[in-house]
Amino acid sequence: MTAHAHARQPISTGDIFGSHEGGKLSVEPRLPLDSIRNLSIAYTPGVAEVSRAIAADPGLADTYTWASRLVIVVSDGTAVLGLGNIGPSASLPVMEGKSALFKAFGKLNSIPLVLNTTNVDEIIETLVRLRPSYGAVNLEDIAAPRCFELEQRLIEALDCPVMHDDQHGTAIVVLAALRNAARVVDRPLEGLRVVISGAGAAGVACANILLEAGIRDVVVLDSRGILSQRRTDLTGVKSDLAARTNPRGVDGGAAEALNEADVFIGVSSGTVDEAVLATMAPDAVIFALSNPDPEVHPEVAARYAAVIATGRSDFPNQINNVLAFPGVFRGALDSGARRITPAMKVAAAAAIADLVGADLSARCIVPNPLDPRVAPAVAAAVAAAARDR
Repeated sequence: MTAHAHARQPISTGDIFGSHEGGKLSVEPRLPLDSIRNLSIAYTPGVAEVSRAIAADPGLADTYTWASRLVIVVSDGTAVLGLGNIGPSASLPVMEGKSALFKAFGKLNSIPLVLNTTNVDEIIETLVRLRPSYGAVNLEDIAAPRCFELEQRLIEALDCPVMHDDQHGTAIVVLAALRNAARVVDRPLEGLRVVISGAGAAGVACANILLEAGIRDVVVLDSRGILSQRRTDLTGVKSDLAARTNPRGVDGGAAEALNEADVFIGVSSGTVDEAVLATMAPDAVIFALSNPDPEVHPEVAARYAAVIATGRSDFPNQINNVLAFPGVFRGALDSGARRITPAMKVAAAAAIADLVGADLSARCIVPNPLDPRVAPAVAAAVAAAARDR
């Protein structure tokens, strides 16, 4: 299936609300409860045998319950899509959708868990106490900079895979797309000059994975300009990033950053002046990923770029997280990994990029999100990387 094999069908408001009525999830028993015998096996008295066995050997819970393969999708509702801080109840339809995607693409059971607190300590305490009930944590739509602290502290507190998808799912697909974009413009990935506009969750993660992949020249912009060690207004996360990026010591804003740059990656709500784009290197790559309004409209980007990607489904090369997270979590759980490492994320990106194969072109640098090969390929690559640690 090529990246644009499906046509986008019109969707009415009635279609949307009708599909969400009553929620998008349900729990179905795997054992039919259609006889006294089956009822006695699934529940009392038969279930007591299983509970006694687990009490004697807690490790048997991995075999005889769903917990070890259950992903919980956790949000506090503070950074939901482009809607911002809309609270946990309003975020629940999004989290239900994410759980549905885990099942459809990763063949993993998943439930949403929205929390009525934004306190990092309270969120951690809640998830630690719930740990016997699940096998992995997908953090979702949690505002920066709290998301960085929350993810890191949860990784340290829990003995299971934890990933903030707004950070790392986006970064994985960006790296996959950039690997193939570099092939299209016939430039080595490691030698690209990359500018990232946005130093929030996605921007920081994109910078980190590009550095992990060997790209040496990465410059990051926030709303006040280029992240530089000479700035005195940076948060701890931005200060750390400034120390590891901007190797040429560029100061200023977008105009200075994009001069002779090969790649622009937009993960902010800002816009870029067309005159600045004109100063980029020939055959540039522009990933304008803000939704619904890209930092650069694709029609404008096409005047200066050889390869263009957006976060939207109505243009070629959609950077869609669904290409990454189902397979990443599946691979982590398949391998028994307790952490999702940088090497596992880079492996996921390589697997996504390689699936494009002979379809590679300026208008096809990532697979179709509905391509059934994606999640299994990503899972296999992530599991292999986990075993190679």
